[in-house]
Amino acid sequence: MTEVVGPFWKSSYSGAENNCLEVADTAPVGRAVRDSKQDNGPLLTFSHETWMDFLRQFS
Repeated sequence: MTEVVGPFWKSSYSGAENNCLEVADTAPVGRAVRDSKQDNGPLLTFSHETWMDFLRQFS
């Protein structure tokens, strides 16, 4: 299981207040993403490389 090592923050790309994604750092350098309405729900986890590839799609 991936260890979340930082607080979750709301994505700047999220839409309306009820449709937000939250992102947190994971050990060692990845990211975890969750639905803000489901604090204990499932997490999507990404390696650092995959997360950077994802972000490059928007730049």
